[in-house]
Amino acid sequence: MDDDIIEQLKGFEALLWHHSHMVPKDLIAAKTILAALSHLGFPVFPDYRTNWHFDDKLAQKYLLESLELPLVKTFVFYDTEHALSWAKGTNFPMVHKLKTGSGSKHVQLVVNYNEARKIILKAFGKGFSNYSPYNSLKERVYQFKNGKAHWISLVKGLLRFVHYPEYATVQGKERGYVLFQEFVPNNPSDIRVIVIGNKAFAITRWVRKDDFRASGSGHFSHDPDMIPLSCVESAFKANQKLKGQCFAFDFVIDQQQNPRIIEVSYGFSPEVFRLCPGYWDKNLIWHDGRFIPEHWMIEILLKKVGVDKPF
Repeated sequence: MDDDIIEQLKGFEALLWHHSHMVPKDLIAAKTILAALSHLGFPVFPDYRTNWHFDDKLAQKYLLESLELPLVKTFVFYDTEHALSWAKGTNFPMVHKLKTGSGSKHVQLVVNYNEARKIILKAFGKGFSNYSPYNSLKERVYQFKNGKAHWISLVKGLLRFVHYPEYATVQGKERGYVLFQEFVPNNPSDIRVIVIGNKAFAITRWVRKDDFRASGSGHFSHDPDMIPLSCVESAFKANQKLKGQCFAFDFVIDQQQNPRIIEVSYGFSPEVFRLCPGYWDKNLIWHDGRFIPEHWMIEILLKKVGVDKPF
């Protein structure tokens, strides 16, 4: 990445940058550069409203709460005393998360006060690494057994015990805060609904065997009849308030049968959604037919520069 990227963009009309939380240079520079360009009025994807809270569950908590969106109840503490006091009076199980991570990384079920206490003391002590070679290898074994990964992935997982990925070194340890989220029981899956402009599509993601986590499981369904329409409606309403370009909402269903947001991201793995048989419009009308969601992102960006029908 060059030092004079702003200068280089002179003469261009827009910037599309699908940055990653696992690429060190992206971690350091992407949000900063995109925000600077947004201040100039330079069309970018993702724009500031879409991007500033990416891979930051603390930011998402405050954002979704401020807009009164149906976030699963989330608790954040910034000192040991308040965290322990809360833990003594709360009902378990709870879900502990770090503010970063995807694919169910850094997510664990906490079943009692003693477990919560250990997490709290660690959060305000030595902190949590952004990378666990043990958990990474465990996930690779799971994916290999389910035919989702090659044996070479297992070798790479073993090598990670002696060579951490660079992004984890750049991020450093997570400490100085602790985040818990209510556990919503009786969900054999979560529902991922992606809204781009006035269109939405979705998949069902099944939880792992003997686990509660769905993200990253590799087991999903593209059947639209399995998607609660209430999740699609809730995603459109959230999108109207967030006023961004693209949002992937992860939903669970609470005991009152209401959709609740676990977290939100602008990014998603496009290959997973290639088999979606259609999409809903903002009026919740279903439209049959395959599509390329990246085209919708580009359309949104190009409209900013006066191109209405690029495809």
